[in-house]
Amino acid sequence: MRCGQVKFRNGSLEGKATLMKCFVTGGAGFVGSNIVDRLLDDGHEVVCFDDFSTGQRRFLEAAERRGGFGLVRGNIQDADALQTASKGCDTVFHLAANADVRFGPEHPGKDLEQNTVGTFNVLEAMRRNGIARIAFSSTGSVYGESPVIPTPEDAPFPVQTSLYGASKLAGEGLISAYCEAFDMRGWIFRFVSILGERYSHGHVFDFCKSLFQDPSTLRVLGDGTQRKSYLYVKDCVEAIVVAMEKCREKVNILNLGTDEYVKVNDSVRIITNELGVSPFLTYSGGSQGWIGDNPFIFLKCERVRSLGWRPRETIADSIRKTVRYIRDNGWLLEAR
Repeated sequence: MRCGQVKFRNGSLEGKATLMKCFVTGGAGFVGSNIVDRLLDDGHEVVCFDDFSTGQRRFLEAAERRGGFGLVRGNIQDADALQTASKGCDTVFHLAANADVRFGPEHPGKDLEQNTVGTFNVLEAMRRNGIARIAFSSTGSVYGESPVIPTPEDAPFPVQTSLYGASKLAGEGLISAYCEAFDMRGWIFRFVSILGERYSHGHVFDFCKSLFQDPSTLRVLGDGTQRKSYLYVKDCVEAIVVAMEKCREKVNILNLGTDEYVKVNDSVRIITNELGVSPFLTYSGGSQGWIGDNPFIFLKCERVRSLGWRPRETIADSIRKTVRYIRDNGWLLEAR
């Protein structure tokens, strides 16, 4: 992988930083707002684009007090709004999406419209505005139930098992095609599940909310033996920064995760210990919590590791930090 010339001020490469004007879709969301803060810390200008359907204005309170930050309320399904808001930017961080994996079969058009067509709209706005760089939040779900564990970036794709994963894979394909056709450069990040401050949906959130309402019992989807990998949000953001500094192919695809995984039952134990409760556990049964739930997610992350990046937080510590954040920010439970 070739080294590039655009450097983040706090990054690992030597030399004078080239500052960017960044357009962040979904910038009021969990990962998006953490990226916004990091970009501002590194001296870049940021335009945040969000419709606040799931993002939170409170996540942007610190950003709004700083220079170099702009906020546009808009939806990525509005192509004209995207083009207007991104004008003058040189780099896009595309995080806006429907991340409601579990309920995909209840609204099958939602993933297509928000994830695939929305990504097309972002790319069209880039093309029309002459923006040549895009970082894209994809997902390890694109591997489906891979027979290769840990799963590398070049693993053969099995049959897709979730509408969410399929829609993200389609977005990856569009990005690759636009990079080839219009001389763009893309960084595609296949995340495991992300945890940490501002986390606002997923199993840790759901378990905490349930336990705050009734600490005596907890219902677990599946049989509790599902094996999952997670990554702390600040480690995730750091990996994105490092990859965009150092990976200079036309299309760069990287898994982001840790070198460990936990069973759902282990996660439950960490959560309940942190909250000081001992609920009676009930299970829905089966190896999956829902249709498309991969019972074993563990990504091979040697590609990003070769760039010098290492996660700082263990999965257990990431879960504990997330539980503390949810406990200390009760307003988020009401907001969702």
